[in-house]
Amino acid sequence: MNQLDKELLRIKTKVEAMWDLVDFQLAAGKEALLTSNAELAKKVIKSGKKVNAYDIKIDRMCENIFALFNPVAVDLRWVLAILKINANLERIGDYAESIAFMLKEVNPPLEPTLLAQSRLLEMYDASETMLRNVRQAFLEENTELARQVLKQDKLLNKIHAKTDQVLMAYFQTHPDNIYQSLKVSGIIRKLERIGDHTTNIAEEIVFYVDAKVVKHQQKKKKNKGSDQKSDG
Repeated sequence: MNQLDKELLRIKTKVEAMWDLVDFQLAAGKEALLTSNAELAKKVIKSGKKVNAYDIKIDRMCENIFALFNPVAVDLRWVLAILKINANLERIGDYAESIAFMLKEVNPPLEPTLLAQSRLLEMYDASETMLRNVRQAFLEENTELARQVLKQDKLLNKIHAKTDQVLMAYFQTHPDNIYQSLKVSGIIRKLERIGDHTTNIAEEIVFYVDAKVVKHQQKKKKNKGSDQKSDG
C-alpha cells in the first residue's frame, strides 16, 4: 500500500466514525420520541459537536490529499465524492439534532392517534433504512443498492406531501393538541430533508463508482419527458 492509499484509508476510517455518530443521532431520536426521554434527546444534541468536529477534520484531510498527492482518475473521483458525502452527513446530523431539540420539549408522549395518522414512525423507519442501506452501498461500492435508496426516498416525499392535509383533519377532532401537532409537522419536515441528503450520498456513490452523475441523468429524463409531451 503506497502513501496515498494509506491516507485514503485514514479518511475512510474517519467517515465511518462520523457515520456511527449520525446513525446514533437518528436512532436515538426515534427512541426519545417513543419514550419521551429528554436525557436521550440531550445526548443527541451533545453528539452534534462531535459530528461537526469530524466534518472539519475530514475536509482538511481531503484538502491535504489534493495538496500533497494531486490525485487523478478513480482516486480523484473518490475524494470529490467524500467531500460531498461528508457535507451531507453533517447536514443529516444537524437535522437529527434539530429533531432532538423538539423532542426535548415534548411532554407528555405524543398522542397515539397523532402518531398513527401522521405516519411519523413509518417515516422514521424509512429514514433509518435509507441511511443504513446507503452506508452499506458506500462500504461495498454497491451502485445497485445506492440506486435503490434513490427510489426509497419516494415514500418520505409522499408522507411529507400529505402532512398538512392530515394534520388539518387531526386539528378538527383534537383542537386541544395543536402544540404536539406542530411538533410532528416540524419533525416530518426535517425527516424529509434527511431523506434528501441521504439520496445525495447515494448519488455520490454512483458518481465515483460508475463515473456517472445521477442528478444530470434524472434531469435529462424529466426534460425528455416534458419535450415528448410538448410534441404530443
